[in-house]
Amino acid sequence: MIETAKGVLLISDPFLKDPNFKRSVVLLCEHNDEGSFGLVINRTINQTLDELMNNLDGCKVPVFYGGPVQMDTLHFLHELPDAIPGSQEIAGNIYWGGDFDIVMAMLKKGTLDLSKIRFYLGYSGWGDGQLQEEMAEKSWLTVNATRKLIFQTETDMIWKEAVKSMGGRFEQLVNYPIDPQLN
Repeated sequence: MIETAKGVLLISDPFLKDPNFKRSVVLLCEHNDEGSFGLVINRTINQTLDELMNNLDGCKVPVFYGGPVQMDTLHFLHELPDAIPGSQEIAGNIYWGGDFDIVMAMLKKGTLDLSKIRFYLGYSGWGDGQLQEEMAEKSWLTVNATRKLIFQTETDMIWKEAVKSMGGRFEQLVNYPIDPQLN
């Protein structure tokens, strides 16, 4: 496993029962002495972007569940730093945020490459030391983020693919039941 840092994926332990993070993969966008901020990358919500935003009629873009914190905020990850100024690089060619007005304009014009951007409602957050405690409890596995995992089209496969990317003894974890007592 690798150290927690910006650009690292947190992969929930297969037996983690917290409904907010069960079988989830979280991209850490910020990690410092004050705490951590991330986005769950493998869970969509039952609303599209046009249902959440005004003036985007017909924009049936999927929206992901970023996490349980501030479910009234919208975040985005993308691979378009030249088109979206103000973006912050999280990992190799994976960017967070930027000028949302430009994103909205590109959406309305139909010029935004939707295979290179993902929208998230809410976020996952940890206060100072909280994530380190969860790491010590072995609630999370870690691996470096990749474009392939972040923008995987089959979101239900992201957790399994992230675990498999760790190789070795971790690969067998994808076959474990969520609750072994029910087995």
